[in-house]
Amino acid sequence: MKSKLVIISMENIQVEEVQWLWKPYIPYGKLTIIEGDPGEGKTSFALWVVSLLTQGKGFDENGNIIHIDPVNVVYQTAEDGLADTVKPRLLAAGADCSKVKVIDDSEKSLCMDDERLEMALKETGAKLLILDPLQAYLGDRVDMNRANEAREMTKKLGAMAERTGCAVILIGHMNKGSGVKAAYRGIGSIDFFAIARSVLLVARVPDDSTLRAVAQIKCNLAVEGSTMAFRLDETGVNWIGEYDVSVDELLAGSLNGDKHKVAKDLLNKILSDGKEVPVSTVIMQAKAIGVSKRTLENVKRELGVKSIKYGATWLWKM
Repeated sequence: MKSKLVIISMENIQVEEVQWLWKPYIPYGKLTIIEGDPGEGKTSFALWVVSLLTQGKGFDENGNIIHIDPVNVVYQTAEDGLADTVKPRLLAAGADCSKVKVIDDSEKSLCMDDERLEMALKETGAKLLILDPLQAYLGDRVDMNRANEAREMTKKLGAMAERTGCAVILIGHMNKGSGVKAAYRGIGSIDFFAIARSVLLVARVPDDSTLRAVAQIKCNLAVEGSTMAFRLDETGVNWIGEYDVSVDELLAGSLNGDKHKVAKDLLNKILSDGKEVPVSTVIMQAKAIGVSKRTLENVKRELGVKSIKYGATWLWKM
């Protein structure tokens, strides 16, 4: 029996604008992957974002926290206990836990093409679904290293995201490869990376044990966003915002030229003894030694430098 041929004319396709949970990092109706090495803060970051969303907080394109309508979230984890790990982290971050939903899969494990996912999104009105880690939701019949099997499973999940308009985040570990592009560091088939519309890397910033970076290594729907950073310590996630570090530096585990140390030395020197220095002068001196304005702003926050305005002039003071 011959297959029925259906031709679609692009003339009949209605153009739709991409909607964003956080532009350009997390689109609605699409798949986003957050990946990184174990223990680098992927889940801590994801749960902190969940906490913000339930409180009616989100991000603008520059990484500033803004007010939005509160969001319901479906969060599925196969690694952490709900009672002793997940909820304590949510509470510590100020989450409205009534808006965080979990599908009970104690009798039957969930997988990416499980109809219960779409049913849960429709019933709860959730605008974000997180599967942590993605490897746990492939099902027994799927070999994550086989491109055709991985693509088929993630394609079904992507179709579900489009039908519901929900943002879907898959959290994945990275392999131990070195000297290769970030796209090939994710565990399993490259097809996971290929199907996701946005891929974020969470990694430790070299030479700072509590500082983590969130770098976008792929975005099909907009210009790739700037790298963001947060501090991760016993108090949880403390957001910093834009940070001047590259994906290559994060994967290599070293900073090129140690720009942050150079910037710190500069500010400590020119702002010593309580000096008040015009911002334009600071920026000019920083530029002369190869330090960008973004790096300067990052270090300014770290050192607690204050901005003071006298008339029309802005000054920095330690």
